[in-house]
Amino acid sequence: MEKSVIAVVPGSFDPITLGHLDIINRAAAVFNEVIVAVGRNTTKNYMFEPNKRFELVCDAVSGIKNVRAASIEGLLIDFCRENGASVIVKGVRFGSDFDYELQMAQMNRALGGIETVLLPAGREFGTVSSSILREVAHNGGDISQFVTPAVNQAVLERLS
Repeated sequence: MEKSVIAVVPGSFDPITLGHLDIINRAAAVFNEVIVAVGRNTTKNYMFEPNKRFELVCDAVSGIKNVRAASIEGLLIDFCRENGASVIVKGVRFGSDFDYELQMAQMNRALGGIETVLLPAGREFGTVSSSILREVAHNGGDISQFVTPAVNQAVLERLS
């Protein structure tokens, strides 16, 4: 009998990018179910309120059959337990991402027995981050090639 594996792709997604969607799609190809957990990082200043970020993520993943979005409060390992997830999937772009995510993976395994899979960013998304895109957009740059049309429109509306 085949075991059903639920994976969680967590993030603040402010905003969700095509790089995030690349990781989510690749996770969806490997795991039975993927939950995109939209959370809050207390060290970040956000462009969008939590409800808007969640709405944009829901729109972005709506066409992927085994993916759903959920809001997360508190510890990621608790969210994983509550949703029956045994794997966390994170994208990494550079060595600094790996160094940080390795520490988080080891902590999540120690605290909750949850394994982490690190997926390297696709070549075309290796330099894309929400932070950089927010900065480009704040300075009048066009970010449309890096986000969905709905996200691009939301950014334009937010900055007008």
